[in-house]
Amino acid sequence: MEAVIFIGIQAAGKSTFYQENFFKTHIRINLDMLKTRHRESILLDACIRGKQPFVVDNTNPTVEDRKRYITIVKNAGFTVTGYYFHSCIQESIRRNESRTGREAVPVPGIKSTYAKLQLPRQEEGFDALYFVRTGHDSSNHNKIFIVQEWKHEIQ
Repeated sequence: MEAVIFIGIQAAGKSTFYQENFFKTHIRINLDMLKTRHRESILLDACIRGKQPFVVDNTNPTVEDRKRYITIVKNAGFTVTGYYFHSCIQESIRRNESRTGREAVPVPGIKSTYAKLQLPRQEEGFDALYFVRTGHDSSNHNKIFIVQEWKHEIQ
């Protein structure tokens, strides 16, 4: 049983990473879709009771934000894997500009999340922690995700 927690500002690639890596195996828990913490809590509880792997696809910028999930799932016997999505704020704002409708995040919202972003630490309760950045496939110039084990530093 695995709980995955994504960490990163808006438009850093978290949802795309979920689609490419976890769509077929993990339930997606996301406040953009669920709209309220109450609904999120219902889905989280169902995953825990059903021993269903899931991904928390929110920004989770602070230790406290992550703790709300880590404490509950550790007590339920889940392993916790964290993915920190590195993104410079200007790149995220640029990617966000291509979003439409409700998917577009107001720029002050991105800046606010960036201002409170705290790097994750293994000591928070993660069983595994990874650093994710975007790159380009040299053979076809498509955007790819580069995943590395966390080394307690920005690379």
